[in-house]
Amino acid sequence: MIVQGNIVDIQNKRIFKGEVVVLKGKISEIREAHHNQENYILPGFVDAHIHIESSMLVPSEFAKIAVTHGTVATVSDPHEIANVLGIKGVDFMIENGKKVPLKFNFGAPSCVPATSFESAGAVINANDIKKMMENPDIKYLAEMMNYPGVLFDDEEVLQKIQHAKNNNKPIDGHAPGLRGKDATKYIAAGISTDHECFSFEEAKEKLEKGMKVIIREGSAAKNFEALIDLLPTHFKNMMFCSDDKHPDDLLLGHINELCARAVAKKIDVFKVLQAACINPVKHYNLDVGLLQKGDDADFIVVENLTEFKVLETYINGDLVAKNGTSFIKNIDFEILNNFNTDKKQVSDFRFKSSAEKIKVIEALDGELVTNAITAKSLIVNGNLVSNTATDVLKMTVVNRYKNEKPAIAFIKNFGLKEGAIASSVGHDSHNIIAIGTSDEAICKAVNLIIENNGGVCAINASSEKIVPLPVAGIMSDKPAQEIGTAYAALDAMAKQMGSKLRAPYMSLSFMALLVIPSLKLSDKGLFDGNKFEFTSLEI
Repeated sequence: MIVQGNIVDIQNKRIFKGEVVVLKGKISEIREAHHNQENYILPGFVDAHIHIESSMLVPSEFAKIAVTHGTVATVSDPHEIANVLGIKGVDFMIENGKKVPLKFNFGAPSCVPATSFESAGAVINANDIKKMMENPDIKYLAEMMNYPGVLFDDEEVLQKIQHAKNNNKPIDGHAPGLRGKDATKYIAAGISTDHECFSFEEAKEKLEKGMKVIIREGSAAKNFEALIDLLPTHFKNMMFCSDDKHPDDLLLGHINELCARAVAKKIDVFKVLQAACINPVKHYNLDVGLLQKGDDADFIVVENLTEFKVLETYINGDLVAKNGTSFIKNIDFEILNNFNTDKKQVSDFRFKSSAEKIKVIEALDGELVTNAITAKSLIVNGNLVSNTATDVLKMTVVNRYKNEKPAIAFIKNFGLKEGAIASSVGHDSHNIIAIGTSDEAICKAVNLIIENNGGVCAINASSEKIVPLPVAGIMSDKPAQEIGTAYAALDAMAKQMGSKLRAPYMSLSFMALLVIPSLKLSDKGLFDGNKFEFTSLEI
């Protein structure tokens, strides 16, 4: 097979008219040639850090859409399903991913559960990590969220890191806002990347201290604008990732979108493509071709080097997508889950109080971090209730692994004027999270999730919508187009109910993520992410 076009030699910063000769899945030759093709041939894109589960698609369905955007590989942390199903869940992701051409590279989740302050469905300890690190299908130690454990020399945490070092596998980081001596110690432990930087100064410091920084632009957390100006100087040590990408967003684009945005800022195209195509392969030692003789024939054809519209995607020499059409076939797979809680009563969501003020989680659009603020209480018949006038709404996290009393908090900036929204996608333990304008609405939304053994939903006085997620309560068993369309309709309903957030369900899913400050809610209570301890709702 011969593919002609303008060949983009990223590593030598050269573009020339030529052709790629493919034989038995490998590139046997790249040569200059005269032809009339104006398209560009370049290595495929790699998402340097993603939780496939957040697309609500199993790997085989994710692959169908990703290849249409020129993605040939991912560096995937199966942390989400691991918190639900443990190693069995990780094995599911690996085996499902092997059935399609896209090159998934899974890591061993380092923090299951992420903290001891929440209830997860499984535990992965240091001995489990040791066995996983010896598995050739495990490429790296996934994000070390427990940065306090690193800083305070927690024996279990350090053992996990050592097992990765013993197997010469990279260690991913997760340390939002960590600066100064703490950042220095965290990096010195052997942690090589961070995708959680949310300021220019933080990312610059970590780069200067030898860490690789991954620019994240997902459905909820969007750090591209804050960090992209570092790329021209630090392009050898930066990568792109989505981290969490909801299905409707995935239908629109992937890493190709970030390349287009970076080039639009007049950043040298070779530097942009170094971050998007080359650096992840080299850092994680991936079995992915880089458009060189002898490499696997993993490459893409794009219309131009400004918009990066993908015309063709090749993996191991096979054409897997053309002009937006994916050629990856459907596969059958087993549905696994872990859901074991009974339906709730409205009284379960009452919170008796006489406090004049309460602590409130302030959600920030496009950020995983939150602020801790105070607000006046609204008490009706001795019960703290939602105040739609001030947009301080009741929130709950419900343990989905066993019957426990729901945890209650209040949150600002979700903007709902009616009804409630709920989800069993709740990082990191994936308990049920709901926010609503009344206890009755919250209860109804939570019970709709329980009835379906997982999903995302919205309810109001006139209607209810749910996207069921039967695979571990976080992924669908349906095709990407179907789930993407259904999710988009649900997102629109939440916004019609008043939410002004760009991605209300993605934002909702992070409101129980305790390892990101400042104030979050787990199934065990309100949590101060700065002090790393529980705190009281009432003031």
